[in-house]
Amino acid sequence: MKNLCYETLKEQGYDGFLLKDAPERVLQFGEGNFLRAFVDYFIDMMNEKAGFNSKVVLCQPIGGGDMIRNFINEQEGLYTLFLRGSENGQKVNDKRVISCVSRCINPYSDYDALMACAANPDLRFITCNTTEAGIQYDPSCKFEDKPAASYPAKLTQFLYQRYENFGREKGKGFIILSCELIDNNGKELEKCVLKYIEQWRLDEGFANWVKEENIFCSTLVDRIVPGYPRNEADQICEELGYKDNLLDVGEVFGFWVIEGPQSLKKELPFEEAGLPVLICDDHKPYKQRKVRILNGAHTSMVLGAYLAGQDIVRDCMKDDVIRGFMNKTIYEEIIPTLTLPEDELKEFAAAVTDRFNNPFVDHALMSISLNSTSKWKARVLPSLKGYVEKFGKLPECITASFAFYIAFYNGQKLTDAGLTASREANEYTVNDDRDILEFYLAHKDDSVQDLVHAVCANEVFWGEDLTKIDGFEAAVAKCLARIREEGTYAVMKSCL
Repeated sequence: MKNLCYETLKEQGYDGFLLKDAPERVLQFGEGNFLRAFVDYFIDMMNEKAGFNSKVVLCQPIGGGDMIRNFINEQEGLYTLFLRGSENGQKVNDKRVISCVSRCINPYSDYDALMACAANPDLRFITCNTTEAGIQYDPSCKFEDKPAASYPAKLTQFLYQRYENFGREKGKGFIILSCELIDNNGKELEKCVLKYIEQWRLDEGFANWVKEENIFCSTLVDRIVPGYPRNEADQICEELGYKDNLLDVGEVFGFWVIEGPQSLKKELPFEEAGLPVLICDDHKPYKQRKVRILNGAHTSMVLGAYLAGQDIVRDCMKDDVIRGFMNKTIYEEIIPTLTLPEDELKEFAAAVTDRFNNPFVDHALMSISLNSTSKWKARVLPSLKGYVEKFGKLPECITASFAFYIAFYNGQKLTDAGLTASREANEYTVNDDRDILEFYLAHKDDSVQDLVHAVCANEVFWGEDLTKIDGFEAAVAKCLARIREEGTYAVMKSCL
């Protein structure tokens, strides 16, 4: 079976959209599944629907294996993307060959290839997703490194080369679209770049050029991307008629919010291409919507559902009690605390139900459970406090979800793998920061009241003392006592 390439598709008589020759107008730090199923998909659609006419050159953000880079270059940047899921209750499984990628560079083995991109006058956009840990200032990075270790330091090196090539020429700066899952990702990236300019004592003219000729956009990205379909890859390739080592799978839902000036709409014709991308002055309300509804629904529901015997999200949606508990949490306890129009919030919540029902994705509850302490703080605690502030009483489901969290973390043995706990006759492993697991191990034999008090009063976990929320500690203790007697399912049912 031949590898995927333009010639293979030509031989097959492929009648889809293919962009073979176009200028490299986008530099992308990150070659992984998410960016290829999200950013590169949108660019590919703009190429077809709005004449964007742009190729994307990919750059590995970290050193190490060249396997993905080699596959990308061997396949001439082509790969097959499947967008799968449920829309309005209907099963969707769309296939598209993505043709906007030109090549992939490893700056650790070919630093000059990256720097050569800075001399390309057509280059205008930089996208990145270097994980949450990617946007960090590392003072050990040096300007002379080839390349510097951190992504912001690499970007500073690249921007300086651009400045050296074009000086203060208008229009030769970049629109930088940061996709990392941290608050104000674009602004944080810009702060790191300016710190390196200061640390490396680069000239003031360059600093001014960075600030005046470059736009660092904070963005919100929203699409679940399971990635390479390992278990069915051989069957898919057999059906496709070619070998594709870069198969990618994402959910059909996708939404991108870009914070920046309205002038971006002229340069990035997402709207003309009919894509779910919003360019706005403030991305924060949309991030709040996603974190509080989508992620908050996950975090408030999955630990209790797992203890009730469920293993994947889709099966939870088939259970009237668990789905009812989730819906009550979203519609009655989360949405009333948010600022966007109620119709928009309910429309997003309905899409969440479709996404959780995705027939193609076995989204494991245990994978969602990772680091649930910080997740509960970021995703659920703001809704708890907002509800109490607005209504003067505790939200029943959110309060129960905190008891589910404590019950889930009530393990009995700490190993290198994590904290071992049990669900009926089966053991499972709680994964979180080591100090958090050690805390729960130290309190494993506490009474319900002592355990709940210790957790609620732990300001290191929550950034505040939750015992000061009127009635919260007592309500959680009551829930936890009932969980130990009757189980989480009975508690969920009582909330309805």
